[in-house]
Amino acid sequence: MKQIKIAYIGGGSKMWARVFMNDLALTEGIGGEIALYDIDIPAAERNRQIGERINASPETFTKWDYKVYRELSDALSGADFVICSILPGTFDEMESDVHLPEQYGIYQSVGDTVGPGGVLRAMRTVPIYEGFARAIKAHCPDAWVINLTNPMTICTKTLYDVFPEIKAFGCCHEVFHAQEFLCCAAQEMLGIQRPHRRDLVTDASGINHFTWITEANLDGVDLLGLLPSFIAKYYQTGYCEREGKAPDGFRDDPFLYGNKVKMDLFNRFGVLAAAGDRHLVEFMNRCWYLRDEADAEQWLYHLTTVPFRKQDQAEKIARSYRIADGTEPISPTRSDEEVVEMMKALLGLTPALVTNANVLNVGQMPDLPLGSVVETNCVFSRDSLRPVTAKRLPGDVNALVLRNAQNIENLYYGIKARDKRRIFEAFVNQPLCSELSLSEARELFGRMIDRTKNYLDGDYPEAFFHGD
Repeated sequence: MKQIKIAYIGGGSKMWARVFMNDLALTEGIGGEIALYDIDIPAAERNRQIGERINASPETFTKWDYKVYRELSDALSGADFVICSILPGTFDEMESDVHLPEQYGIYQSVGDTVGPGGVLRAMRTVPIYEGFARAIKAHCPDAWVINLTNPMTICTKTLYDVFPEIKAFGCCHEVFHAQEFLCCAAQEMLGIQRPHRRDLVTDASGINHFTWITEANLDGVDLLGLLPSFIAKYYQTGYCEREGKAPDGFRDDPFLYGNKVKMDLFNRFGVLAAAGDRHLVEFMNRCWYLRDEADAEQWLYHLTTVPFRKQDQAEKIARSYRIADGTEPISPTRSDEEVVEMMKALLGLTPALVTNANVLNVGQMPDLPLGSVVETNCVFSRDSLRPVTAKRLPGDVNALVLRNAQNIENLYYGIKARDKRRIFEAFVNQPLCSELSLSEARELFGRMIDRTKNYLDGDYPEAFFHGD
């Protein structure tokens, strides 16, 4: 068995840590230490206790040594892999990110990647990730770094810009759900048993949460060719692709959607948007799909409010307590995430794995800026990650992606320089801000900065908070 050390930054995670620990426990061939680091030490300690309970489960294949570290340097020292999964700020800051713009007619269905909320979240996140990159360079420069934090693109960009030799990539499961959607179409239109998404061969490219599937094949069948008939059947009612859910199962779950935006975009452009509808609508002009609550209802997705997120977080924390103290039983189950499979491929323990990842553009998307972070298929093999050159996006789709990719680049360099003017220009050029006047945009930007100032102090000069 290969013994490794995994440093988990954000080791007090309320949900994803348990998913990751379960997947590791049900994986043979690797074992070792999971170093949990979090500014919320009690939360990390609860996850250590949960890890010990997973170890004690009869279903567990591999028992891991869970340790809580108070210092990031100690957690990183000697690490083979680093997982970054944090919430930059609190849900109080996110509540301002998402809901303050509503006073200016701007609604956000997620608010963590682009739009006004994505800009402010990036302003909090980049300085934190600058510190992570420096610490990784100092304490485990050869480790593979797996980023799970949003905004995914700008987090990954920061890691590479501060530590150019870093071996890092961003990992997101949104493309998986589009592949599941295609599996549903194959089942329905071909009259076959629902295939597994890993049976599909797909070509995906774009930027995180705005990635597009340009080719999809199942045993020689062109799945994109099946979509017009499938879409004609479900366009009005919507369709939920999640296994175990009925086609209308999106209606009572604030994190799900009916794929109507995805279907409409396919009808327009002939390629399949790969992210969930809640993310997609934030990358396009607000008057297309996201004017208000009525639009969300018409297009069959939810505006996931931050008060709901707070309630959901409280329930997850309460469950963590129950699992940690043994009040609630725990039985490890394997997820459909691929992080552990990526790790095993990088360790050379499995054949090469081809899957989507977020890395620097070295030419795999020639129509996007070199050095920006893009999402395409990549080949994972022993100590190697090689991006796969993607099929070019249609010109009209590429124009949509390019606008957002360039915006993220401008935003990153504005934050890096702590240049308020440049950050504002990236803010006002967000598609969701397309109907704001400049004076309205400046007022909103200033108010949002004021609401998150406590998480910017020390990372931005005092002059940043005064004047335009």
